[in-house]
Amino acid sequence: MIRLILLLLGAGIVKRRWRFLLTLGILWAGCGVFLAFDALDEHYVIPVRYLGYVMIIEGLATASSASAATGTAQRLRWFKALSLFMIGGLAALNHHHANLVLAILLGLFIAVDGIMKVSSAQIVRFPGWRTARAIGIGEIFFAIFVLEPYPTWYKATVGVNMGALMLLSGLGLVRLGLRLKQLPDDAPLSPILQQGLSGWTFIPAPANQTEQNTQPAQIGELIVHVWTPTGLSPSQIRSGRLIGRYIAAVDQNGVVSTGHAALEMAPDVYISHYPKNEIDRNPGEFGRILRATHDNDVEGRFLPTYQEEAAGWCEATAHVRFEQFDAARLRAFWNTYRQDNTYNLTNRNCSSVVAQALDAALEGALTSRTARLPLSRLMRIFLSPELWVAGLLRQRAESMAWTPGLVLDYARALSAVIEPPPISWLSLAARAWRRQKRTQES
Repeated sequence: MIRLILLLLGAGIVKRRWRFLLTLGILWAGCGVFLAFDALDEHYVIPVRYLGYVMIIEGLATASSASAATGTAQRLRWFKALSLFMIGGLAALNHHHANLVLAILLGLFIAVDGIMKVSSAQIVRFPGWRTARAIGIGEIFFAIFVLEPYPTWYKATVGVNMGALMLLSGLGLVRLGLRLKQLPDDAPLSPILQQGLSGWTFIPAPANQTEQNTQPAQIGELIVHVWTPTGLSPSQIRSGRLIGRYIAAVDQNGVVSTGHAALEMAPDVYISHYPKNEIDRNPGEFGRILRATHDNDVEGRFLPTYQEEAAGWCEATAHVRFEQFDAARLRAFWNTYRQDNTYNLTNRNCSSVVAQALDAALEGALTSRTARLPLSRLMRIFLSPELWVAGLLRQRAESMAWTPGLVLDYARALSAVIEPPPISWLSLAARAWRRQKRTQES
């Protein structure tokens, strides 16, 4: 999630503050270590119930913002609010049975996440898979520690887990700060923030071309087109809806379908990556071709327009539109990426290129209209469920593979962060009342 915030702020703001990020990471990691050891001690400096109160307050703030959202955004806010209420309420009770329930819930969640990381790393073999496997094994051992009553009989569950989370996020900030220190002045953030994917080198556009690309009359919306496996022929899908939505769907004939994703920016950018020859997706061979190794690289091809693709196949299942983006960076990314048409079903596929293109286009989107971002808006973005969901989706995709379903939800979450829906009528009325009051006072 921290990487996403830095990406949306842009290199212009973030790079010159690498010392601040480095210092913040060290302090944040130190606070995490202190919180974990304090929880293991019988004499608490920070009582566990106070952490529960903080979660309940954040849950109330999230619930109050749910009325201003609609559809998926509203459901995400309510889900986050209820989760915070449940965990915060159990922590605030600070009772043995409440601590036991918390330990079981958190321990099982961490164990399942670790098992999924180990399994996906062993099967897919993406770049850095050994590190991901080691992290997954570490999560499994940590889950065993959380489920084990020794030494505090579950009294330290909340403090230890929050301390560990703060420690890991702090170390991530330290790593980012050191990488930003070495980042060239004219380079974007998106390549160094991506993990598990083949990187790209930014090619600056000429000054006259950049100026031309930023003229609104010549640039249309940025549209993400997604064909989900379950959306193409839902009545014929034999696999589970959840697996078919995010991984692959199997029809009645045993044929595996992974769907497709593409990105369009009128008038001259259309990113749709296919293998030149159809890959055999028989269930018996699917496990082998899932590996992101070079022996599974095949020659690819790029389709020219959405109209041609839809005419030759079918209309996309879903579309996500963006109005705030950097057309010059998107073109620079596309000009570099299409020099190599290599296709890999897991590591260099239609979905991974759309995710990378989104990162390139949306870098600095939060500060594209103003040089400074108000602290209040930055805090709202940091606490927004959509950013949290986008971070989780990105983390899951980087530890496994980008799929059309993941790209669709990732794009929807980013759209809600960058271009939030209109606020509620109550907020509008309060704002109008404050404006009228200021007018009367003046």
